[in-house]
Amino acid sequence: MSSASQLKKLLQNGIHRIGQLELQTNVHGFQYVICHFLDCENTVQPDFGGLIVHHGPADARDLSTYSEDGTYRFTKGQTNLKQGWVMTLANENDLLLALDQFYPACVGLFLAQQGGILEIESLREKLNRQTGMYRFARSISDAGAQALIQQVCGPAHQCAKKILWQIDDATPLDDSEASRFNGIPSSLSEMEAIPLLCREACNHFVAECRKAAKAEFDAKAPQA
Repeated sequence: MSSASQLKKLLQNGIHRIGQLELQTNVHGFQYVICHFLDCENTVQPDFGGLIVHHGPADARDLSTYSEDGTYRFTKGQTNLKQGWVMTLANENDLLLALDQFYPACVGLFLAQQGGILEIESLREKLNRQTGMYRFARSISDAGAQALIQQVCGPAHQCAKKILWQIDDATPLDDSEASRFNGIPSSLSEMEAIPLLCREACNHFVAECRKAAKAEFDAKAPQA
């Protein structure tokens, strides 16, 4: 079964949210309609309640690139998706194309997890692959990495993803809001939403590891 067909089945079984997107079916004659979940009541009103209408998935990338105040969204898992728009989609293939631009690969990651084939990369594996200026990120201590997770990840820091990785195969993450977060940035149950999954540390986290590793090195350096 294709990913689009599996997505269709998920919606038929009650899924209606991924990240900050509300997924609706059969609205105003359109097979699928998506919008910011805070705008979902407007979509059933005449003329979509004044929301800016986008037909087809082509504009999804632009809609997901900047937040309401124009800030660049450096990761698509941030919880600052702008409001005020609605997107109509003719079929589940177009729906999947749109979702993959709002939340790259997240539907596929969820389907892989459900099928028991999702591969997860530990932080050390990720850092050990870094080259150039980012190779210094490898030297971050376990304690430094654990602290950084609580400073960078989780909904308190606008990250809506569920962390699946560990520091290494033998070192789980310390218990925190970030490590406990289920990837659903709302009060919905797991029967109603596709969680956003983080199978490996993102590039933003790697960059922060480099900074933290340098700070650790500087702190140990003998004072002149």
